[in-house]
Amino acid sequence: MYKYLTTLILTFLGFIACAGAATELTSSAQNGVTNKPAEAAQLVLFSRPVFTFRATNQGISASDRAKRARARIHDQLALTGPHVVSLKSDTTGFQVHIDGATSFIVVPEDLDPGLEDTLAQTAQRAAASLTLAINESMESRSLETMLRAMAYALAATFLFAGTVWLAARAQRALTSRLIVISEQHAEKLHVGGIALLQRERVVNSVHMGFKVLYQLLVFVLTLEWLSFVLRCFPFTRAWGESLSSFLLELAMPVFSSALGAVPELLTAALIFFLCYLLTKALDRFFMKVQSGQLQVQWLEADIAVSTQRIVKIVLWLFALAMAYPYLPGSDTEAFKGLSVLVGLMLSMGASSLVGQAMSGLILTYGRAFRKGEYVRIADHEGTVTEMGIFTTRIRSGLGEEITVSNASILGSTTKNYSRTVQGSGFVLDTTVSIGYNAPWRQVHALLIQAALRTTGVLHDPSPKVYQTALSDWYPVYRLVCQAIPEGSQLRAMLLSDLHANIQDVFNEHGVQIMSPQYIADPLEPKMVPPEKWYAAPAAPPLSPIKSADNVAH
Repeated sequence: MYKYLTTLILTFLGFIACAGAATELTSSAQNGVTNKPAEAAQLVLFSRPVFTFRATNQGISASDRAKRARARIHDQLALTGPHVVSLKSDTTGFQVHIDGATSFIVVPEDLDPGLEDTLAQTAQRAAASLTLAINESMESRSLETMLRAMAYALAATFLFAGTVWLAARAQRALTSRLIVISEQHAEKLHVGGIALLQRERVVNSVHMGFKVLYQLLVFVLTLEWLSFVLRCFPFTRAWGESLSSFLLELAMPVFSSALGAVPELLTAALIFFLCYLLTKALDRFFMKVQSGQLQVQWLEADIAVSTQRIVKIVLWLFALAMAYPYLPGSDTEAFKGLSVLVGLMLSMGASSLVGQAMSGLILTYGRAFRKGEYVRIADHEGTVTEMGIFTTRIRSGLGEEITVSNASILGSTTKNYSRTVQGSGFVLDTTVSIGYNAPWRQVHALLIQAALRTTGVLHDPSPKVYQTALSDWYPVYRLVCQAIPEGSQLRAMLLSDLHANIQDVFNEHGVQIMSPQYIADPLEPKMVPPEKWYAAPAAPPLSPIKSADNVAH
């Protein structure tokens, strides 16, 4: 009942606002000032418009004619008598009388140019309005009439509250019943293996539909109740009649426009429904490609999701372009202006977004890297977790998730540590600089031994060591091996374990990892004699010929 009381309170507040506005209008008319143009003035008597003066007659303006007419009628009604309204024709027009005395004159210049009424018809309508206003004035001074009006208004109020209460109970009961029926039959509708209706959406649609119908019914009942209550009292009867006509005038154009737009709306709905069915069928196709159940030469599984999104966007844009002419109001200037404004805003503000989207498409179909691969993008290194149309997300081995814009990825160098590895794995590499007094063969063997000690590093293919630089004070060695991933953090952990094993192996064999820095020539040349070329754990070659070749090199 709280909702119903709130509705009644809001309705009464609206009634008070309308009454205040109408009283102000009446007061303005009494003073000869109306909201009409300066050339016209309306005569209002007991809240009811009687006649509109539009012309100056015998040097008296329309506003003064309205003032004088109201004052004269007020004086005539103050006298005792039957207050009978009559018309009398003269050379200037029609005189409107009350009990034989002239109240005002209707002249040909007062005719409404928007109507095709004759002067006699206009005068008769003015006389009828004046008669009605006089009768309502007499009713307002009758205690019996006012008590009867209050009884009718009170009965209408109770009827209105009871109807709203019954409508609320009926709405809840019907909604519950239809929700049960919808849950039972929604999932039974299939076309080509695709469910046309989903249970949750059907339930929400039924609930929302009945809620909207209930609110619309309460709105209509409130207007009818307010109109009836206003018509019960003589002073507000004109407002009630105008409220009823306002509802009809508002509803009829909307209803007729809605009926006229039904065929076009059905066409647009059919276009969108066909697009919906097509996208659902494509979803099933792309899901099979992604899961590996279906293999096609022109589409790989790792780009199936991205291709699915692009195809769905294109289909919906095409459906919108096809259905646009059938949308109500699409041919109006307002709709066209709004479309131009939206297009201008998108063209001015979406240039960077378009660039990001194009970069995303290039990365997706250029196959620089895939989801799950370990890459290095500029200064960021980690496993690719998501490839979006605008950004790419990578997760580092330190527990960080890094978001990089696709445009910046295209402008930087990308290293892919997983592309050349057979199967699911990545390349693990590190560099060390050892002094020239350490045999390079021994350094090679130490690095390989440290790699083989690291859990997760593959023995086949075996680790390799490359001398990448011969600096002034030390050569630079680069160890390259392959590892098997077990998680997004494994590469950082493996690299840490590899560095630890390198330190252990070098310490076990007494080889200093620290790189020398000189400020003067050493007293003795920093050279490795041949008898130390194969210091442990390095092994000399089996063939003397290969040994000689090694010496020559």
